[in-house]
Amino acid sequence: MHLLTVIGARPQIIKAAAVSRAICNGYSDKVSEHILHTGQHYDANMSQVFFDELGIPQPEYNLGVGSGRHGEQTAKMISGIEEVLMRRQFDGIILYGDTNSTLAGAVAASKLHVPIFHIEAGLRSYNRMMPEEINRIVCDQLSTLLFAPTQTAVDNLREEGFFAEHPTLHRRVINCGDVMYDNSIHFAKVAAASCDIMQQLSLQREGYILATIHRDNNTDDPQRLEQILRALVDIARKDNIPVILPLHPRTRNKLTPRHRQILAGEPLIRILEPFSFLEMTLMEQNARLVMTDSGGVQKEAFFFERPCIIMRPETEWVEIVQHKAGIIADADYKRIVDAYDELANRNVTFPPLFGDGHAAEKIIQNILS
Repeated sequence: MHLLTVIGARPQIIKAAAVSRAICNGYSDKVSEHILHTGQHYDANMSQVFFDELGIPQPEYNLGVGSGRHGEQTAKMISGIEEVLMRRQFDGIILYGDTNSTLAGAVAASKLHVPIFHIEAGLRSYNRMMPEEINRIVCDQLSTLLFAPTQTAVDNLREEGFFAEHPTLHRRVINCGDVMYDNSIHFAKVAAASCDIMQQLSLQREGYILATIHRDNNTDDPQRLEQILRALVDIARKDNIPVILPLHPRTRNKLTPRHRQILAGEPLIRILEPFSFLEMTLMEQNARLVMTDSGGVQKEAFFFERPCIIMRPETEWVEIVQHKAGIIADADYKRIVDAYDELANRNVTFPPLFGDGHAAEKIIQNILS
């Protein structure tokens, strides 16, 4: 079976590692994976280093699309993916998550009647102001196999009618667990054995807070970004604890003189370049608490049993909030500080909500069957 895997952003590269590893370890005689990189993220530190660290095969196809307006970027991807799909016969296309690369892959494959296998199906924020929400809804509607990472995702799809019988729609929803949990189990050991970022930064376990900010509704709104930065500064001062802030290129470029003034002379706010995947894995494992607007980092914090402040107005990973392992604080100074105080004094538990660590194997088994 020949499968085309489409990736284009850092989280997709990481997720693809789990499936590529499963194919290599148990299904290489049955499945041939061909990787297409759209080039949606083209910075070497945000992309190439992940191929190197995670042992993913180098892409056979690289569209080199780069950044641009949503329509412009997605159109280039659709055209490039369509050309690859027409060039050779594929038995299916694997799409991850909710980026413009996901949307482009779904549109191109559906027009050519290539079966679509969507990993991370069924996630909903119910906020259509987010481009990601549009992308995931469209991809789910066009998919043949919908691999849901949690029971909540399955329930979302059931409510949207995905379990109803249709005379012309042949699709199936599978609760397979989360491929990122597979990765966390696997790479936590690799990171602990090979990564020295803690020593480089002179940090001790639970002796720092890890923060990430990258989502455009935070970076592109100066007032929202200011609220977040002020909260980070005051939390660090209050507990005399360093906040480690690996700054996404988008966020760094959006810092105004006012933002820089807030951060100036604050030795506890340590602004760094983005971490590699293994570095980030180790930093998440050892943080006292995680503060983020990233969906993936929310989950990884949960996997490593770290409480999380979610700096967004909503989350797709509602299980984390329902089990009180995370608090939604949005970009609101008071809510962020209050959430920190609450989580710092709460006994947080982390039940097994995201599968058994074998999601990628179940995905390949279902595709083959």
